[in-house]
Amino acid sequence: MNYKIKLKITNLLISTISLLPLASYAEGKLSLTSGVDYSTGKYGQSESTDITYIPFIAKYDTGNTTLKLTVPWVKITGPGDVVGGNTPIVIGTSNRPTTTESGLGDIVFSATQTIAQFGEHNPLLIDLTGKVKFATASSSKGLGTGENDYTAELDAYKSIYTAVTLFGDIGYKKLGDPSGINLNNVWYGSAGFAYKLSPATSAGMMADIRQATMNTSQPLRELTVFLTHKFNANYKLQSYLTGGNTDASTDLGGGLMLGWTF
Repeated sequence: MNYKIKLKITNLLISTISLLPLASYAEGKLSLTSGVDYSTGKYGQSESTDITYIPFIAKYDTGNTTLKLTVPWVKITGPGDVVGGNTPIVIGTSNRPTTTESGLGDIVFSATQTIAQFGEHNPLLIDLTGKVKFATASSSKGLGTGENDYTAELDAYKSIYTAVTLFGDIGYKKLGDPSGINLNNVWYGSAGFAYKLSPATSAGMMADIRQATMNTSQPLRELTVFLTHKFNANYKLQSYLTGGNTDASTDLGGGLMLGWTF
């Protein structure tokens, strides 16, 4: 690990620690999540890019405030024009020979605050999230862009009847430009629902869209189905499948995540 990456990680940890006193005024819950995410797609090229993404996620939730830190390991097999983890970005169409690289991915820190509540019974909740993707993944290996990204997002949640929850978000992402490449800042959004099959099990579907990250690329359009099961108050397992229909989208992906709440 070079000095530049060490400095970025050190600054990230200092920023995270400095925010912990703000969350300590309210009693909260700490959860840890890990698993594996796999995706494959051609992304407009002749050869497929296969990505294995293994995140280690720590989350502290006080109810109205959530702090989240994601430290991932990533493995990418492909021609080197698709970078990132569970949401890849196309940065070229060189159709170079296929190679395999792996290592530390981009560390992501986010802070979420509930800013509005409408209604008393099954209220509509509005959250505001700020997110920073730190460029800790190696750009020389093609694991990341080598630049930080910054995101602002609004999320909405609303339970209807007893078993159905509707949700959606809209956000704006400022993408850092790799050397010699001009990436567009993009708007994105998603909408979906979750249906409670039983007190412990829920299933649902969500659609994601995003503007094109380059003038020569296409927008992202993906559909995800998911299933979540709570074994008890502490353990939760989520599985999902994803597919898209544009050159910027994953052809097929899926994952399995196990969460533990203290």
